[in-house]
Amino acid sequence: MKKLILSLVLLVLPIKVSAITASSAIVMDLNSNRIFYENNIHEQRLIASITKIMTAIVAIEYGNLDDIYEVDDEVLDAYGSAIYIEMGEKLTLKDLLYGLMLRSGNDAAVVIAKNIAGSMEAFAMLMNETASKIGMNDSYFYNAHGLEEDDGTANLSTAYDMALLTKYAMENETFREIFATKNYSVKTNKKSYSWTNKNRLLHEYDFITGGKTGFTKKARRTLVTTASSNNIDLVIVTLNDPNDFEDHLTLYTEIFKKYEAIKVLDKKNFKIKEDTEYKNDTLYIKDDVYIPVLKEEKNSISIKYELFKNNNYMNGDVVGTAKIYIKEELVKEVNIYVDKNKELENLSWWDKLLRWLGW
Repeated sequence: MKKLILSLVLLVLPIKVSAITASSAIVMDLNSNRIFYENNIHEQRLIASITKIMTAIVAIEYGNLDDIYEVDDEVLDAYGSAIYIEMGEKLTLKDLLYGLMLRSGNDAAVVIAKNIAGSMEAFAMLMNETASKIGMNDSYFYNAHGLEEDDGTANLSTAYDMALLTKYAMENETFREIFATKNYSVKTNKKSYSWTNKNRLLHEYDFITGGKTGFTKKARRTLVTTASSNNIDLVIVTLNDPNDFEDHLTLYTEIFKKYEAIKVLDKKNFKIKEDTEYKNDTLYIKDDVYIPVLKEEKNSISIKYELFKNNNYMNGDVVGTAKIYIKEELVKEVNIYVDKNKELENLSWWDKLLRWLGW
């Protein structure tokens, strides 16, 4: 079953923070899509190398991490930040992704695009298809590296769209691992590399779980980071921000101080009292669910369960949803799964009917 991309009504909870210098900025909860801070979040801007978040997740989804790519003359088209690979050199896609994300290698980006899709133009099509699937309605990608083209075209997005992209990418285990890596070493057929992540916050603060920097003269400084503390998982995006690292740290500090994560669903003790559709089976959710709230919101959380009628379900099927509200705002929707009662599977239809009737 393909995973559904859900469009939620977003509850915006502006907080008072020290002056933030970004032209556009957002703080979003990675688990519930709640927005805790916003400034011009739907304004289209140049995004520079945070483009590579999209490059990485597309490569992960369409490529094979263990495939070995031989660098060809496409690398001659790369300029700006680089990992300095050369023609004839052989690297796995996995190694190139680390060079792409830790050192922002534009040469890694062009090699990845060529080998995944055949050309930069074809790879950009995959990027835009992914953007459309995620709901990045104000974004358009021309290339995998984020540099402005000679004809003036350039990747455009918004703080909101880049937060959606990061949320989507963070659901992928491989992406999370690369995003959080501080240092990476690799030896190729020509030389050895040792790369250090450019995201300074990742090296300085334990709660930072990942990030990607970006800069061009036109876009100025762009930055995406993620962080986790006490079951609150956040993403921050800033565009055109001369004090981006300081601003991210300020925003994380304020939100972690003011909000508390409440466990609203427990995967070990998940039951629906009103269930009649699947009362002889086991319903479950895959993870505990936490919602960050202010003190005054604790009594405003409600959950509405919806179970689907399905006469031909199998173990592991999605058979319903749990919708979590704060007051009237839907903040998260969780899939409910089923495990069929194995004892019942061996019963005759008559015995199953009697059990269903409670006899």
